[in-house]
Amino acid sequence: MADANDNTTNWPELAGALYDKLTERHAELTYEFDHVEIGVPSGTGEKSEQSTWTVSGSISIRGRNLD
Repeated sequence: MADANDNTTNWPELAGALYDKLTERHAELTYEFDHVEIGVPSGTGEKSEQSTWTVSGSISIRGRNLD
């Protein structure tokens, strides 16, 4: 994870840092999807077949301190 004084360099790093900050504050994160298509490979080779998964709906994630 990037230091507080460093700039993030990519989207996954930015998303991870945002998630960490929000869950530290006991925030609830809700992700909503409307017909998102995801290509899921059947293996790791270059010629792996893919299945298409379609996601619609929402996912809620609640952060809480377990101390």
